[in-house]
Amino acid sequence: MSPIVRRYAGYNVPRYTSYPTAADFSAEVGAKDHETWLAGLGADQAVSVYLHVPYCRKICLYCGCNTKMAVRDDVVGAYRRALETEVDLVASLVGARPKIARLHWGGGTPSILGPDGLRSVIAALRRHFPFANGSEHAIELDPRHVTVALVEALAELGVSRASLGVQDVNPLVQAAIGRLQPLAVIETAVERLRSAGIRNLNFDLMYGLPLQTATSIRKTCALVAAMGPDRIACFGYAHLPRLKANQRRIDEAKLPSQDQRIEQAEALSEELIRAAYVRIGIDHFAKPGDALARAAAGGTLHRNFQGYTEDASGVLLGLGASSISTFADGFAQNAADVPRYVGAIAAGSLASARGCLRDENDRQRAHIIERLMCDFSVDLNVVAPNAEFRNEMARLIPMQSEGLVEIDGARLTVTQAGRPVVRVIAATFDTYRCARAALFSSAI
Repeated sequence: MSPIVRRYAGYNVPRYTSYPTAADFSAEVGAKDHETWLAGLGADQAVSVYLHVPYCRKICLYCGCNTKMAVRDDVVGAYRRALETEVDLVASLVGARPKIARLHWGGGTPSILGPDGLRSVIAALRRHFPFANGSEHAIELDPRHVTVALVEALAELGVSRASLGVQDVNPLVQAAIGRLQPLAVIETAVERLRSAGIRNLNFDLMYGLPLQTATSIRKTCALVAAMGPDRIACFGYAHLPRLKANQRRIDEAKLPSQDQRIEQAEALSEELIRAAYVRIGIDHFAKPGDALARAAAGGTLHRNFQGYTEDASGVLLGLGASSISTFADGFAQNAADVPRYVGAIAAGSLASARGCLRDENDRQRAHIIERLMCDFSVDLNVVAPNAEFRNEMARLIPMQSEGLVEIDGARLTVTQAGRPVVRVIAATFDTYRCARAALFSSAI
C-alpha cells in the first residue's frame, strides 16, 4: 500500500456525485426555481427519471440510505399515490413533454410497492411522457424478496436491468450487519431474473463492514464473479452513528481500521480484475463488453447520483422523497421527510426543499471533476479554456512532486488512481467552496 495513498485517505472531502456537492445545497433554492427549470424543458429533449421509494420491511444495520421500516401496507399505498400525484404535477409544469430515455427505481426497496403498485406508477408516467425507443428501465432489488410473481411483473413492465444489493456473502459479516441472505438466495434471485429475460444484472458490494478482512473479501469476490453479474459497484461503508440510529447497533470494535479498509479495497479490485472485469472509475467494475466498459474506453463515461453511467442526458427528474433533480442551471432536492413530502404534494406544490444554483463557472468545474472521476485525466484547454482553471495547476505542484499527478501543459493526469487521491484532487478544483469542503466530513 502506497504511504501517499494512506496519508490522503484521511482527508475529509465531499462525495463528488454532483458539483456543487450536496453539502452546498440550501433552502434558498426551492420549488420556484424547480418550476422554472421544468418549464424550460422541450419535447426534443431526452431525460432520465429517478423514482425513490423510501421503505423496507426491515432496516439493515449498515444502511445509510433515506429509508424507513414499513409495517403497514396502507402507509406504502399512500406514498405510492403521492408519487403518482407528483408525476401528474411535474407533467403539468413542463414546457413540453420530453422523452424518457432512462428510468431508475431506487430506495429503500422499490419492490415493496408490489406488482400492482409498480404497474400503477408506470401507468402514471406513460399517461404524460413518451418513452424513447430502446430506453433503459432499471430497478434496485433486495435478493431476499425476488419472487417469481415479482420478476414476471418486472419483465411485463419492460425492466431491462436489475441491481441486487449483495454487500457480502460471508454469513458472519451478514449477521454483523443485520442482513442474512444465504448465497443460495442470491443465486435463486439471479436465476429468476435471467429466466424472465432480465439479463442485465448489477451487484452492489461493500468493504469496511464489521468482521470483513481482505481474505474474506477475496472469497466473496470469487463467489460473486461465479454468478457473472455484468456490473459490480463497490462502496466503502460509512459509519455515521450520530446521523443513523440503526448504525449504533454495529459493534465498532469489529470495524476495520483505515489501513485495513484500503487493503480491502485493493483486494476487491485485484480479485475482480483477475475475474476479467474492467475497472471503471473509482468504485465500479464491468465486463469488457458491457456498455459501461465501452463508455469508459471511449471517453463517454459519466457520473451522477446513481454512480457511474453511460447516460448522457443532461436532465434528471427526481421523483419521491429526498430525490434530486438535475438541470443545467442547478439542482432541486425533494424533502427527505416523508410526511413533509406527501403534505407538499397533497397541497398541489412541488416538494423541493433545498437545492443549488449553477452558473457557467460551476458547470466548467463540474465537467473537470467529472472527467477526473471518470478518466483520471483532463485537458483544461479543451474542457475549461478559462485561464483561472489553468492557473489552479500551481496548487497541484506539491502533489506532482509526490507522484500523485502529472502536469503536462494544461493536461492533468492522476498517476495513482486510488479513491482518496482522486477525491482530494477533485476538491482542489472546488476552490469556490473550499472552506465548506474542508469542514464537510465524509467517509473515504
